[in-house]
Amino acid sequence: MTQIIFEFLNKIGFTHPLHPALTHIPMGMVMGAVTFRLASFLPKLRFLAKTGYHCVILGLLGVFPTAFAGYLDWQHTYGGEWEFLIILKMVLAVVLTIILAIIAITDDPENPKFDKKTLFYFLVVLVAIGLGFSGGELQYG
Repeated sequence: MTQIIFEFLNKIGFTHPLHPALTHIPMGMVMGAVTFRLASFLPKLRFLAKTGYHCVILGLLGVFPTAFAGYLDWQHTYGGEWEFLIILKMVLAVVLTIILAIIAITDDPENPKFDKKTLFYFLVVLVAIGLGFSGGELQYG
């Protein structure tokens, strides 16, 4: 199946990996979620907590196609070969998904507080940084 997809993409002139283009969705949404969450602690900007929460939801939705594209690229480029950075990215992707789901389920964007839920926002950005760094190391060494 992977070969068929990449052969089709090559025929229409798309010769790049799929995964890097899609990573901007969950990674950008995670960065936005944290930024809006922090801004919401300013009295006149409390309404931005809802925007941060919406970023979490969109980021969570973007994780699945991004992970699937990563799987396809891994199969196509590396032949499914297991190596440390691939395993690390898989573990971090699962952790990212779990933390985003926890935030989506437990957060109350109508009443933002600097509490455990806000710590999950900080944790999810650290995981996103780890994913980006390991992906860059994998791709560019």
